[in-house]
Amino acid sequence: MSDGPILELQGLTAGYGEIQVLWGIDMVVQPGEITALIGSNGAGKTTLMRALSGLIAVRAGIYRSDHQDLAAADAAVILARGIVHVPEGRRLFGAMSVEDNLQMGAYARAISGRELDRELDAVYAIFPKLRERRHQAAATLSGGEQQMCAIGRGLMSAPRLLMIDELSLGLSPIMVEQLVAALRDLNARDISILLVEQDVTIALDLCHRAYVMDMGRIVRDGRGAELLADPIIREAYLGVLQP
Repeated sequence: MSDGPILELQGLTAGYGEIQVLWGIDMVVQPGEITALIGSNGAGKTTLMRALSGLIAVRAGIYRSDHQDLAAADAAVILARGIVHVPEGRRLFGAMSVEDNLQMGAYARAISGRELDRELDAVYAIFPKLRERRHQAAATLSGGEQQMCAIGRGLMSAPRLLMIDELSLGLSPIMVEQLVAALRDLNARDISILLVEQDVTIALDLCHRAYVMDMGRIVRDGRGAELLADPIIREAYLGVLQP
């Protein structure tokens, strides 16, 4: 791997059929950082995550990781580069056990059974509740436990960049606190994170840098603390009216 940005976008466009959703996206994610992507519903955040993971095609623009061009790469190539997508809604295999779901995260990796067991143990160390539930069907987990399982499955893919779409959606504040703590821990282990998050306060407090998306365009970016203190951001996304 080279020493370039783990994610570099310039003028990226994408959409569905004849509908263009993303218009000239410029973004950089540096190694070792948590980057947040915020914006209202329908801004194009999930579409960007799908384009970055190869689920929809990049129509134009630059998409690079460590200076390697990924604009025309398929999902398997992108995954092999260590860019891993935890989708909105978890998308677990509900009838399968927690442990089987976690093992699915390593399906594309050539690792031994012993290595697989070590990596499962590492995930269970981060999310002890999953060890307790490892033989339980994923569909029977609580929402927070399902999110843990989805993130754990992503970790089994050996990510360099973990992209998480809507971390806190539908979860209790206590569960969100646990997940945020887990992300801080993962980031301290040199896993870069790109986070789409509806709770702007959580996102900006957690991240190093954030990008604000509106109508398929990046309209603002900066350090998380700077944006959290920005009167325009506070009024638009936190409902804090300025005097």
